[in-house]
Amino acid sequence: MQSPDLNLLLALDVLLEEGSVVGAARRMNLSAPAMSRTLSRIRETVGDPILVKVGRKMVPTPRALELRDQVHDSVESALRLLLPAREVDLPSLKRSFNLHANDVFISAFGEVLLERVRQQAPNVLLRFVPEGDSEDLVLREGKVDLYISAMRPMGTEVHVQSLFTTKFVGLARDDHPIFRGEITPERFAQYDQISVSRRGRVSGPVDVALQALGLARHVSMVVPTFHSGVFMLGNSDLILTLPEHVAWAVQRMGIRAQPFALPIPLQTVVIVQGWHPRYQSDGAHQWLRRVIREVCSAGSPVAEARSA
Repeated sequence: MQSPDLNLLLALDVLLEEGSVVGAARRMNLSAPAMSRTLSRIRETVGDPILVKVGRKMVPTPRALELRDQVHDSVESALRLLLPAREVDLPSLKRSFNLHANDVFISAFGEVLLERVRQQAPNVLLRFVPEGDSEDLVLREGKVDLYISAMRPMGTEVHVQSLFTTKFVGLARDDHPIFRGEITPERFAQYDQISVSRRGRVSGPVDVALQALGLARHVSMVVPTFHSGVFMLGNSDLILTLPEHVAWAVQRMGIRAQPFALPIPLQTVVIVQGWHPRYQSDGAHQWLRRVIREVCSAGSPVAEARSA
């Protein structure tokens, strides 16, 4: 069965409002003969004359009167669907956002982000989902709204925006013996250490940097997150290498641990937010991206801690 021409619906709505072929033609920028041909097509499609001539006027048939409100509502609904999205009403916005975010972002900005969101859109839920082994697919499959982590290839179609940079520092308990003298690469390497790897890897950039100096460290524990590594320090002589933003958050929580500058060169990490093109023009998604960007740009908590 051939689908009806939906342009006839718009023409029918105008005809029923105007009650005149000439008036409808004027509104639709058509000639009177063209509008008359359109009315003929409508009559054939609906199986009803729709408008009939009574004296010098055109009056709607009972079927036309029956359809008038339904036709008008349908046209209005279709036009609303095709118009640009209205500005998001944040106070009444009810939506859940899945954020695929790492420890660095959550530690430094999670609390501030939540406070800002609660102020502007109190009915919005932020759901932080754990990092997994299939980051390449989570955005493409629509499982998360935003990917917030270290810069990495995410596909040419993914939109990416830089948020902030962080560098690695060492962390040890307050009275750790490493603080009793100059922290050299040799002294750094002599203490047992914690490696952070979601995939259980023992070695990483720290080992590469030490190897370049002819040194090696002993990793006695591998943990999946920086936060879990912090709580494993305890009263031990273990050392943990972690981003300075996480170290700042640890100190803010009152945990008895002291960060220190690493005596080896490690690359600065760029933290970004990435999203799939399907969300590029979504008003609520644009708002959340903007809030996250503003929170991260308002001033580094690490810089504030240094100047305090």
